[in-house]
Amino acid sequence: MGYKNLKETLLALEKKGELLRVTELVDPVLEAGIIQRRVFEKKGPALLFTNVKDTPFPMAANIFGTIDRTRFLFKDTLKVVDSIFKLKLDPFDALKHPLKYAKTPLAAYHTIPKKVSNAPVLACKTSISKLPKLVSWPQDGGGYITLPQVYTESPSKRGFTKSNIGMYRVQLSGNDFIQDKEAGLHYQIHRGIGHHHAEAIERNERLPVNIFVGGAPAMTLAAVMPLPEGLAEILFAGLLGGHRIPMARTQNDELPIYAEADFCICGYIEPKAQKPEGPFGDHLGYYSLVHDFPLMHITNVYHRKDAIWPFTTVARPPQEDTMFGEFIHELTAPIVSTVFSGVHEVHAVDAAGVHPLLLAVGSERYVPYALERQPQELLTNALSLLGNTQTSLTKYLFIAAKEDNKELSCKNEVEFILHILERIDFARDLHFITRTTMDTLDYSGISLNQGSKLIVAATGEKRRELCKTLPKMSLPEEFGNAQLILPGIACISAPKHSQKRDTHDPLLFTLEKALANQNLQGLMMLIVCDDASFTSATLKNFLWVTFTRSDPATDIYGVHSFTNCKHWGCDGTLIIDARLKTYHAPALTVDDEAEKKADRFFQKGASLYGL
Repeated sequence: MGYKNLKETLLALEKKGELLRVTELVDPVLEAGIIQRRVFEKKGPALLFTNVKDTPFPMAANIFGTIDRTRFLFKDTLKVVDSIFKLKLDPFDALKHPLKYAKTPLAAYHTIPKKVSNAPVLACKTSISKLPKLVSWPQDGGGYITLPQVYTESPSKRGFTKSNIGMYRVQLSGNDFIQDKEAGLHYQIHRGIGHHHAEAIERNERLPVNIFVGGAPAMTLAAVMPLPEGLAEILFAGLLGGHRIPMARTQNDELPIYAEADFCICGYIEPKAQKPEGPFGDHLGYYSLVHDFPLMHITNVYHRKDAIWPFTTVARPPQEDTMFGEFIHELTAPIVSTVFSGVHEVHAVDAAGVHPLLLAVGSERYVPYALERQPQELLTNALSLLGNTQTSLTKYLFIAAKEDNKELSCKNEVEFILHILERIDFARDLHFITRTTMDTLDYSGISLNQGSKLIVAATGEKRRELCKTLPKMSLPEEFGNAQLILPGIACISAPKHSQKRDTHDPLLFTLEKALANQNLQGLMMLIVCDDASFTSATLKNFLWVTFTRSDPATDIYGVHSFTNCKHWGCDGTLIIDARLKTYHAPALTVDDEAEKKADRFFQKGASLYGL
């Protein structure tokens, strides 16, 4: 039986030696986030802040801070979930090995939410102004909920099976929100709540919204689970949690309330009501800037008597949310091929901000008799990935064929990228999708929610050796400090970007021409960046800079480039402009004074001494 609420979860972690109590007064403005990030970086324990400034409620952090701790939280149900996923892979396996699936009927029963009349979360009432208002980064626009479970139902067909639970950040204070009456609801494009909101607008109705905070760890994970459209997260939460999720009704609130939540904020969105939300330090390592997002009107704020406020902070990966991704990958690996036909493995690259770069191993079985194999089925695989679930947010998709190397795994990032560069034909194997929807948090495109995608597909025999030393290059005077990052990949420093959005930079065409008659054999990718020393220093820096700071259609150039019948390619080195652009959001930077102030928690005699 899984953990049913947050207090039960934290006590179990404390008993296991996986939780520390912080008794000193902590400020939720900057200080709490600094502490959480430091402890996460050291693979430290979960934290319970028992004395929080300007709020009566304790705060908990780093609950999912290591993959082992995350697995521990679901230790009672992982085997059953795995069995159900395998049952989808091979339904006849249940007939062959019935004992393996003995608990499956009970697990299926757990997916059905339970209607209850006794709800601990309804024990007390409070106001938004009394809740902890976490400010993670110096330029954040106000206090935020960072681990919310935002619950909505289809306006046209109410009920649990037509519900959505998503983790969409919620701004509680700042900007021009009316204190205690309004909150900003930032939901990203492609998210399930968007379908419900669109229905409400079409019907000219307000959309009821409940925000749950705390409760069982299964509810938190379900809120970030990339489930197929039409499969309600609350059903998956019951499966993963090992118990039916208890839901209560009140006379005045329009939606059911999660009984074991620590807090529930009830309210609604008027059909087209918006207010500026942000900025907010986000998981790409930059600030999401101020934009209009749906405005939530607050009607009630409930909490249980022993309520604890869980939180996390996000920034350039890896962070605590990295563990969500790693755990979800583990859970879903057995069913990848059933969701995406022909795909054997996928890997969203955390160091590149997750959505900007996806690596995949697919199949290439079309035209097996061809003298020279080229990507064909791989493109079908790739389009499937770009058209389903959260992989549809991908900006760069690198895909290779399992038939070329049975041992190839996209989790081995360097080996996988080099495998592709050894085989790719840049004149043929780059496939752009332009002016399409993009991740709301990615500012590299031509506007908010709009940019381009690139499929980089490679199959066949090895075509070349990648250079292991930097070729001699005669560069225009504006460029310099050439550095080799990996075999076949180098970077150079360039002047600051000065162009408008949705335009090429003439300086990069100058670079193309300068390299046109030089011997760059084995150099497949050249990254143009602000600081080549930083970009080449680590693999993580290369991945972060290259894929978060470029839009494929706008920022890719190439030696001997051409366009033929709408197809772009090049016969030489591929050039990616990965400089910070004039229209990009600023990168996150720390507040030195707050960092220094937080040192006291780690000094001798303090709660976190020794970490």
